[in-house]
Amino acid sequence: MKAKAFEALWSFSLSLKNKIYDLRRKFFGTYEIESPITLASENPYTYFLPQKNWLDAIETDDLVKLVFLGKPVGREWGAERMWVKVTSFNKNSIKGTLENEPSDMPQISKGDKVNFLRSDIIDILFDDRNNERDIPPQNEPKKYWDRCLVDDCILEGNAKVHLIYREEPNLTETDDKFPDSGWRIRGDYRKVSDKDYNARTASYIALGKVLNQDDSWLHLIDEPIGSRYIKNFEKNTFELEE
Repeated sequence: MKAKAFEALWSFSLSLKNKIYDLRRKFFGTYEIESPITLASENPYTYFLPQKNWLDAIETDDLVKLVFLGKPVGREWGAERMWVKVTSFNKNSIKGTLENEPSDMPQISKGDKVNFLRSDIIDILFDDRNNERDIPPQNEPKKYWDRCLVDDCILEGNAKVHLIYREEPNLTETDDKFPDSGWRIRGDYRKVSDKDYNARTASYIALGKVLNQDDSWLHLIDEPIGSRYIKNFEKNTFELEE
């Protein structure tokens, strides 16, 4: 009985604490729109922003997606991506109204006015109800979502790519719609003991995630199964390994 009473008291205390925190955010909190430029520049192979001709084509009633950061931060999410309907604009700044109900951001509600910059936009849905609008084309960037096996030290930024080889794909994930590319990517092991090398962990992840960290081998990414290359760090080139 004492354990159940303690659990009930703890649950009530936590619930009360959360409610007070939410009220504090609602009445005294703020939010800001996060610029995606830095994140996109640091992750060029996985984070894609609308191109300039799309940003320049924005009109009223278009929907644009922004990243909202709550202050204080949310209990569940550090940021929320939400749609805003454009109501007015000039060369650089835009005004609109929030179209989503935030999940964990009581500082703002659906229908609230939002001010932002064109450069803040991460996605666009053009209003084309009359099918008369001439929406400019975009040059679709090549995307690298196929999976590979890679040493975690590369993903963590602690090592550069040293050895790459491509074998018959044999990894499948039932909940993953992207196929295994067959690429296996090992980090720099020049000054690593056999014990530490064999103890390395690896991840099954998108090729683009690896390229964000080290794209020095991008020119080899379409090489056929059976290919095997090792990096010559002195010449800064990859050499075919027989």
